[in-house]
Amino acid sequence: MFCNNMASILRAAVVCIFLFICATHLSSAESCIGASFTSKVYTTTDGALSTETVFLVEFQLSCKNKISNIFLNAEVDGKQIPVSRSGDNQYQVSWTADHKDAPAGTYNVGIYDEEGFSALRKALRAGEESKVKPLITIPIDHPGVSKGPWVSTEIIATGIAGLVWYAAFATKKNIQS
Repeated sequence: MFCNNMASILRAAVVCIFLFICATHLSSAESCIGASFTSKVYTTTDGALSTETVFLVEFQLSCKNKISNIFLNAEVDGKQIPVSRSGDNQYQVSWTADHKDAPAGTYNVGIYDEEGFSALRKALRAGEESKVKPLITIPIDHPGVSKGPWVSTEIIATGIAGLVWYAAFATKKNIQS
């Protein structure tokens, strides 16, 4: 009798744990409704010191239905990029590209929740990616990469120092003669 009661208690406990896990999983897959965001953007502009252009987007996301800390993915120019969480409702996405592959212009970063990203991947396989709209789109205005001046400042400073020395030497020679 004791074993039967213990077995039924264990079965009930297993069922409760299973239901708890299912409920937790289903609530975490909720979609963000009415998303709004604030963002900060950084891109590499000095090409003399780096070999690749870096794009970095930090943003804070808020949903009207008060969902927080959801899993997000990004899509830029056909590339899917994971989004990392850097705090409560604060996220970050970054990627690099060769300077020649990242010309000046506006890049649109589409941010997708789990449901939207799944739909995007399915649409990409079917060749219908334009039918899936992102949760939010963050524009990045990249001014392009500057290779720096044609003549480095060290060479200009050396040239000026040489001219000053020559002027001083010529003046000294005129005074002595």
